[in-house]
Amino acid sequence: MKEETLSLEHRDLLYEPLRGTGSGLSEYSFANLYLFREEHQYRLIRDDTALWIHGRDRRGEIYTMPTRDIRSLDTGYLVKTIQERGPLFPVPEEWTEGLDEETFQLEYHEDDSDYIHHIDKLTGYRGKKMQKKRNLMKQFLKLYSYEALPLTDDRLTDARQVLDAWQDESGLDPADTDYRAATEALALYDHLILCGGIYYIDHEPVGYIIGEESAPDTFVLHFAKGLKHIKGVYQFMYSHFADIMPDHYVSFNFEQDLGNPALRQAKNSYRPELMLKKYRISLKN
Repeated sequence: MKEETLSLEHRDLLYEPLRGTGSGLSEYSFANLYLFREEHQYRLIRDDTALWIHGRDRRGEIYTMPTRDIRSLDTGYLVKTIQERGPLFPVPEEWTEGLDEETFQLEYHEDDSDYIHHIDKLTGYRGKKMQKKRNLMKQFLKLYSYEALPLTDDRLTDARQVLDAWQDESGLDPADTDYRAATEALALYDHLILCGGIYYIDHEPVGYIIGEESAPDTFVLHFAKGLKHIKGVYQFMYSHFADIMPDHYVSFNFEQDLGNPALRQAKNSYRPELMLKKYRISLKN
């Protein structure tokens, strides 16, 4: 068995296997793991059978994340892994099918679940439940003359300008936001194989979105940053970005709310079609 601190050197080893799981969970992305490696103290574990990511959740509890469908692994091997490395987490719901109920205990917390939104709902915010979002987007379009462009290398400095202004507007200590991870995402944009869009008003950058494919039909939004004094900027960005998505994408993954009441309210306000559960698998006593 070999154990190493997660680093950029592990990208080629992990990128395709994680993407290939098709789990749709936001954690199953090398970019996500790397950008939040310090917060979760991620370490890569290799043995003769599988690759694992060992870490700690926001409550300080240890866990081990599989990098492949656990249904293909022997029960005895799973038991040993849990005994030595702690509960398995996050595990997609479909991977829990057929697990020995007398051996394994399954649980999940809503705080960990990813918010899944249908792209066609966001393109125009159709329907009564989306009226407030639609009105905010219309106000944005009425008030501002915008330009929407792909987030390419030559515009990353503009995105960093937005991020810095967003952090200042938050009034919070950078340690209490995702500022560090978002900054690194821009610095390593190409290396982490990310893509996104950036938005301007009167040639000044006011917002951007960064994400990647998390399943064949799902695009996960890792970062969406906009200047809050620009009314309707988020509603417009989400709608425009949804509108330009290739046809095979059906959903956006807005990731989890981390138990943060403000984040929960914001993500719920877009009326998710699905909460993607993340299971924790431990051993029964």
